[in-house]
Amino acid sequence: MTTSTAAPSRDHWLQALVVETADVAVGARRVVLELPGPTRRADPGTHLDVRVPTSGGRTELRSYSVVDSSPDGRRLALTVLRSATSRGGSVHMHSLRPGDRLTCTRPLQNFPLRVGADRYLLLAGGVGITALAAAARTLTRLGAEVELVYTGRSRDRMPYLGELQAELGPRLRAHVSDEDGRLDVRALVERLAAEAPQTEAYVCGPLGLLDAVVAAWAAQGLPPTSLRYETFGTSGRHRAQAFTVRVPALGIAARVDAGTTVLEALQRTGGDFMYDCLKGECGLCVLPVREVDGVIDHRDVFLDGEQRATGGLLCPCVSRVVAGPGGREPVLVLDVP
Repeated sequence: MTTSTAAPSRDHWLQALVVETADVAVGARRVVLELPGPTRRADPGTHLDVRVPTSGGRTELRSYSVVDSSPDGRRLALTVLRSATSRGGSVHMHSLRPGDRLTCTRPLQNFPLRVGADRYLLLAGGVGITALAAAARTLTRLGAEVELVYTGRSRDRMPYLGELQAELGPRLRAHVSDEDGRLDVRALVERLAAEAPQTEAYVCGPLGLLDAVVAAWAAQGLPPTSLRYETFGTSGRHRAQAFTVRVPALGIAARVDAGTTVLEALQRTGGDFMYDCLKGECGLCVLPVREVDGVIDHRDVFLDGEQRATGGLLCPCVSRVVAGPGGREPVLVLDVP
């Protein structure tokens, strides 16, 4: 099998200077970077790939949305949620102080905003606001018909809530779970379908929120091309646990501990696999499942409901396996494309 790493956009790494840091919500830290050389203002939906040290002395790639940038694009702000299950990446980002250096790319675009739609719905869950704040500000400045629904567990865990309320006014609807209960995604999409079915929706948040939106969108018969989404985390539906993965066609096997992905574990055995986003969005790394002793915990947003239900495919960059009813340590056997 001929494989390669699909990451041409990351060929040119920069040394960015940390110029500001501040806590902007419980567990959320704002980090402002200054990039070297000429650039331009970052478009809404862009992100930076950064290299961070993780447990075990390794360096791994993480992606963080650009919340805002200076007019000349030299200064970019990221906001990082400190994860309770961090392997070191978010801990490192929270440890940064002015004067530190961070290895990163220039802004990359995987979540572009299409200007010119009749109406927009932006739906942000928690720190997912980092991917949508710039879009909300841009559309407001352009006078577009836009509604930003921003949901979170509590107000103190919702970065930039006060600033966005002041800037967007009635265009922002804050839904705080501690005060209002869980957001009724189905009702939100039903209202949109009844009032403005031509709406373009942009969603960023945890996997459960994305799944709920996709299901409600399909149930209402809305155009799938009008729904765009991005993940900010891959926490899955089950607590991560260790298991064994094997790829008989390549003669390799590896143990996947709770803090390691299937892709990482296979790479350490010398396996060479294609990948790009490392967030379960692009589908480039998808591998066929030959057999599994356990239950697949799909943590991607690339496979559809039918593909997940059949269990024939898996995104090794994020998805995992957990023990089945018998309680045996899981075993995952993969094929190659």
